[in-house]
Amino acid sequence: MSKQPNFLIILADDLGFSDIGAFGSEIRTPNLDKLARNGLRQTGFHTASACSPTRSMLMSGTDNHLAGLGQMAENIARDPFYQGHKGYEGMLNDRVAALPEILSDAGYETIMSGKWHLGLPKHAQPHARGFQKVFGLLPGAGNHYLYEPFLEDQTPAMKFLPPLYVEGAEQISHKDIPQPFYSSTYFTERMLGFLKERDTNKPFFAYLPYTAPHWPLQAPDEEVAKYKGRYDAGPEALRLERLQRLKELGLVSEDVQPHPIMSPYGYKSWDELTSEERAVSAKKMEVYAAMVTVMDKEIGRVVSLLEERGELDNTFIFFSSDNGAEGALLEAIPVMGEMIQRTVERFFDNSIENIGRGDSWTYLGPHWGQAATAPSKMYKAWATEGGIRCPSIIHYPHLGGLLKSNNTVTHEFTTIMDILPTVLELAGVQHPGDEFRGRKVHKPRGKSWVSWLAGQEKEVHDENAVHGWELFGQAAIRQGRWKAVWLPPPTGSDEWLLFDLEADPGETKNLAKDNPEKLQQLVAFWHEYEAETGTIVNMSNPAGTGFGRSTGISWDDWGH
Repeated sequence: MSKQPNFLIILADDLGFSDIGAFGSEIRTPNLDKLARNGLRQTGFHTASACSPTRSMLMSGTDNHLAGLGQMAENIARDPFYQGHKGYEGMLNDRVAALPEILSDAGYETIMSGKWHLGLPKHAQPHARGFQKVFGLLPGAGNHYLYEPFLEDQTPAMKFLPPLYVEGAEQISHKDIPQPFYSSTYFTERMLGFLKERDTNKPFFAYLPYTAPHWPLQAPDEEVAKYKGRYDAGPEALRLERLQRLKELGLVSEDVQPHPIMSPYGYKSWDELTSEERAVSAKKMEVYAAMVTVMDKEIGRVVSLLEERGELDNTFIFFSSDNGAEGALLEAIPVMGEMIQRTVERFFDNSIENIGRGDSWTYLGPHWGQAATAPSKMYKAWATEGGIRCPSIIHYPHLGGLLKSNNTVTHEFTTIMDILPTVLELAGVQHPGDEFRGRKVHKPRGKSWVSWLAGQEKEVHDENAVHGWELFGQAAIRQGRWKAVWLPPPTGSDEWLLFDLEADPGETKNLAKDNPEKLQQLVAFWHEYEAETGTIVNMSNPAGTGFGRSTGISWDDWGH
């Protein structure tokens, strides 16, 4: 190629596998659907099971346990067990060369607008890790309208998610961000501004990580109204509806056996809810859908700008989510749950009429979360497919091959670690190897997609390749079609389970007793993975779900 390509990497936050139209959803996402029609949809794309670990894999091309997010930063900050271990710094560590650092050194203009979640200290912020132009939210989530109540001591009421923003290398107060503010819209406005003012003599790498549709569920009233009544049949009905569309679109097989919906903590089924409880639950889903639609509209604005400027065909666009749909019962989480309940009762209005506005604070719950991950088992924070398999769209017809034909679907296994080597190969830039800027760094574990996308290779990772996952004490190891999963109590039976994902993508049939040799082989692979990545698990609290008492930096440390 005579001209280096541009890159636009778009990440949704806690978006489920079937939450956009191109992946079977009833949610209106015409802009993403158009990218999918003119590009490639991946059904076998995998991430970590939670936010910051996935982002560390994206930026480093290697495993999260090597890149500094072996556990959620929020967990590391409150659990001494993880502190002091390599790979558990709670931020993107200096033993990886970050993708924007590499591209910046190679002459790319690197820009970011959105959620970072890869470190709060100055040396770990986006500008310090290679982004030249930045507007960023540093923690894992934030109020989508910047409604931030404070306590009498002038500290944020939501202590586990303080409103920490950066403008370039400078920390800024959320009060200095202009109103009216809505997260997806403002992140897009800033991205558009960066793209319009960029140096057109340089190629660009643009990173647009939205906070939608992550809780708190908030969206404009007029968008929410468009979904009024749409979810009155409940999550079980929605799951079946989406599953049928996935079959019709060829995204899952006609004879797929979906995993049954699970009810953690005795969560009531739709039939067991009162009419008032159903109305509140359906309203939350209406808001969630509106958040996805607004995000899609904003993505459309960015794509339109590239098209207007004649840059669309030379821009590699990648879209996905950072993990499976959120389904946690937040009030059941130790420390965090009690904090949320107290704060919401004091500062927020969760009446059904107000749900979705900036001064409301709600989330979906486990059944709606599972509606979005069918046919897979469970959702975010699980090592099952529902937590780690995400929708993925690639748009770059310039390359030809798989991207030449419209509306192409692939079921090939790929991983978020593949993005870095793919981008570098397309850019014609070498990874620095095991040393970068005078420090030792890990080489990527991911593989480039370029030859595969160009039609020169049939697969990215051959059937002998091994891939591992671990977060919150849940573990998984995969080779080809075979996957072993370990789920500690209370989420599982504290033993290895074995699944044939080709025959059983819903992970419904445990084959451990039928194929003990394969399970033994995978468990051996797991121990190798543990050793290679330095994975450790606090068995006294294996299923801790993060968001504890601290984010690792105090409000005073931030300069307030």
